[in-house]
Amino acid sequence: MELTAEAILARLQDMRSDEERQKYHRYFSFEDDAADTFIGVRMGEVFALAKQCLATPPSEIEKLMESGIHEARAAAMSIMAKQYQARHTTLERKQELFELYLRRHDRINDWDLVDLAAYHVVGPHLVDRRRDVLYRLAKSTNPWERRTAILATFSFIRRGQLDDAFAIAELLLDDPQELVQKAVGWMLRTTDGNRPALDAFLDQHAANMPRIMLRNALEHYAPDDRARYLAMGKGK
Repeated sequence: MELTAEAILARLQDMRSDEERQKYHRYFSFEDDAADTFIGVRMGEVFALAKQCLATPPSEIEKLMESGIHEARAAAMSIMAKQYQARHTTLERKQELFELYLRRHDRINDWDLVDLAAYHVVGPHLVDRRRDVLYRLAKSTNPWERRTAILATFSFIRRGQLDDAFAIAELLLDDPQELVQKAVGWMLRTTDGNRPALDAFLDQHAANMPRIMLRNALEHYAPDDRARYLAMGKGK
């Protein structure tokens, strides 16, 4: 198919369903008549379409990101992630995709859009580079930028590099957005391969962690240890 935003949007319109649109109300808050909304395309179909459009130029990905249709932005994020991970993608194109993600974060405006590409673009791109940008994002007033900051650390955690994950988690301990709190808990949970390091972080911070963050961080703990840390954070 033609690798343009216009062609991809037309395919999405062909797949729309009122029934699927109603299902999204379970997971997202949106008005049925809002300009920035869902049209009712299953995410499985969105991802399958993105796979067909792997070679879409960044300029067309950006046009998709500008769409008021949520599934179009999800397709853009999925294409971006798949293209970044493809073996034939050049270093220059990877840099371009990374810069596009950051430059147009205003259009990455919900939790699922962050999750689709933060793991696969932002984190991997910074593995061998300076990570200052994540600390800037962690201090943003935009909750989705803060979610990007913590989720990007997954690439470092997988390589046994935990310092940035713990440092950014500490910056986000008082975050008011529950979806950021959950993301911090998930990333802390993935550091469990180094239990002494996670224990040390929890010993210092459990008493001040939001309950949902702490529960997510403790998922792999034995019941007695989980109960001990939860007691430290009681009332938070």
